[in-house]
Amino acid sequence: MLLNVSYTDKQVTKKIDEAVGKPFTLRKRWDMGGIGSPRLFITETSVEIRNLLILDNNRDQCNIELRPKGIIVRFRSLLETFALVIPFYKLTLYKGDIGIYSIYRDHYFIKVKADTKAIQKFFIKIQNYKADNSPTSIEDL
Repeated sequence: MLLNVSYTDKQVTKKIDEAVGKPFTLRKRWDMGGIGSPRLFITETSVEIRNLLILDNNRDQCNIELRPKGIIVRFRSLLETFALVIPFYKLTLYKGDIGIYSIYRDHYFIKVKADTKAIQKFFIKIQNYKADNSPTSIEDL
């Protein structure tokens, strides 16, 4: 779901917490080595997100926050902050061309440039956390 998170709204916070869980505690963040991505430069997006990003002339960039049951991709347009909330069961990650990662949720997608080791390590962290914390599928039994 694509939400405007510029202002504190209890209903929006409740929706996000239900979808991807409450934020990690400070202790858990420290143990995990951080839960936020470095700055990611957007190369391509779906139509709905592109319509928001073209409203200003700034460079398109985003960041990702890891949550217990999913991720939140945040980006800014004009003076507003938007969040693409993706639970793990709807998250699909692709490593396409050299240095490009694609993040999909239903009909939304964002392609980001992954040209540093820190960004690549963060995507590996997301994939490992998703694999470790996803429920056991029926085929695994």
